[in-house]
Amino acid sequence: MSGSIVGKYVPFYIRQLTYILTSDVLVMDEYQTEETAFVVEDVSKIIKESVEAAIGGHAYQHNRVNQWTTIVVEQCLSQLSKLGRPFKYIVTCIIMQKNGAGLQTASTCFWDNTSDGSCVVRWENKSMYCIVTVFGLAI
Repeated sequence: MSGSIVGKYVPFYIRQLTYILTSDVLVMDEYQTEETAFVVEDVSKIIKESVEAAIGGHAYQHNRVNQWTTIVVEQCLSQLSKLGRPFKYIVTCIIMQKNGAGLQTASTCFWDNTSDGSCVVRWENKSMYCIVTVFGLAI
């Protein structure tokens, strides 16, 4: 009943079978349909488009980070809700300047692995990293 997200690859444990998220592709449970499943490909595309629209051509500017993170999470949430799928969404965004500093993140969830899901996208340009996480909880 719990899933864990560490780094880029996310293990999903469903009915004693293991599905691994690699290259933004998730194998769906045979009992889920496209309309009720958390489809990582769709979510990943929304995240990438939102990040590109908000910060794609910009260099890191400390005074704009709050604005950019707000735009990214609000755009993601808006586009996710337009999918019309039966989920509550949680969206997080981290923007970090590329300056040689390290960053370690981890999260864990107590959820239903057969219906809930998550997607993490790491985007970068010459001056910054942007890490966006979306959790989808079935309703």
